[in-house]
Amino acid sequence: MELREYTALTAVEMAELVRRRTVSPVELTQAALGAIEETEPKVNGYGAVFAADALAQAQVLETEARAGKFRGVFHGVPIGIKDLFLTKGVKTQRGSRMYAESVPTETAPAVERMLAAGAIMVGKTTTPEFGWKAASTSPLYGVTRNPWDVSRTAGGSSSGSAVAVADGSVPLTLGSDGGGSMRVPAAFCGIFTLKATLGRVPTYPLSPSEHLSHAGPMTNSVADYALALDVLQGPDERDPQSLADSPVSYHRTLGELPKGLRCMLAPTLFGRAVAPGVASVIAQAFAEIRAHLPVEVIDGEVDWADPIDVFDGLWVARGALYSTMKREDKDRLDPGFARMIDRAPAIRLEDHLRTLQARAAFNRQVAESFRAFDLLLVPMAPVEPFAAEADGPADMDPSVPVPWARWTPFSYPFNLTGQPAATVPCGWSPSGLPVGLQVIGRRFEEDTVLQFCAAWEKHFDWRRRKPAVFAGS
Repeated sequence: MELREYTALTAVEMAELVRRRTVSPVELTQAALGAIEETEPKVNGYGAVFAADALAQAQVLETEARAGKFRGVFHGVPIGIKDLFLTKGVKTQRGSRMYAESVPTETAPAVERMLAAGAIMVGKTTTPEFGWKAASTSPLYGVTRNPWDVSRTAGGSSSGSAVAVADGSVPLTLGSDGGGSMRVPAAFCGIFTLKATLGRVPTYPLSPSEHLSHAGPMTNSVADYALALDVLQGPDERDPQSLADSPVSYHRTLGELPKGLRCMLAPTLFGRAVAPGVASVIAQAFAEIRAHLPVEVIDGEVDWADPIDVFDGLWVARGALYSTMKREDKDRLDPGFARMIDRAPAIRLEDHLRTLQARAAFNRQVAESFRAFDLLLVPMAPVEPFAAEADGPADMDPSVPVPWARWTPFSYPFNLTGQPAATVPCGWSPSGLPVGLQVIGRRFEEDTVLQFCAAWEKHFDWRRRKPAVFAGS
């Protein structure tokens, strides 16, 4: 299979071709590995590639397909896995030199479910150390670069997962999101993802900030995401926050956009300035939504106070788990992560409990606001991708508790609330970089968010434009 043919396919299309025996899992896997070989030297999206193991698994799946046996809806489809997810017998390095030789004895629920559905893991994708920040560097892997402009960041912490989809090496990856870690890199790299309601996709092991962290797929089509969410959702005894099975098939209901859907279009939140190149794209997207989508636009604004102090308190508190680390080990960490560890002991128990109370109050305020509208649409990030080697824009203040949260002010609020929040490509800035539109729905209403995003995708086909680094181009 030629790379140009391979990269034109979605995961849903690949699986259908395998089911019809038009294409084999081996052909798809060989194409994926060829795409990685072509793009990886330019972007560094993979911490490890498993060529031999992936091809061996593809051969098994090909034999099964010839016999009419299919494991699930992704039988024979190559995927990438963020290197924070446990993979039994395969290194999970977490972007850290401390875990460079760590080999888990069990597999994370999301990975188990994708593999059980027939997907083929071709590699583990890069992440900042322990997924702690929204940039794309780590002590272990180095710099992961944006396929649209390799001098720019890919965002984080699901850095490599976004890059691997954007550069065409795989159609689907798994990522995680504790404060924007799926949505920020997806927006920067011009792909789609949704942070589903907290607990919709079970996570294990639990994050130190388990009340913030989500897991899920990252894709270049809404249909791919919806089918993957059908596979991934449902309870797991290892995650006490995991939700009961949804009665909804997200994939089958994609075309059912509710009548009278009320959308609030907000060019910013909390009065934060948005870069002109981003603001102009968002304004154009809002104009097209008004003109072309069958929704009711709600004029107004939300009056929430920025919950940055709440997020700071919860995010920094996770550093307490590393407080006994030896100084020589701490010196091997990402300097920003080490600073966070040093801050954690100053948080008293009563401070932490008050932070949880403040989070609950913010969540109630947001939920009450959503009585006036069904979806809130805002820019995903107020800045364009910055230098690849940097942790943030040039004016970022590294002395504050969570520096990266200051330039991602529209993402972490919805980790606090646990609501479904998607980012969908909506255009390109004058510098040629993708801009993401964030679509936020009520808790448990992923179907509505996905239906809106599918309607937008039908109007605005972002896949027609390819990044500078794209396999087979």
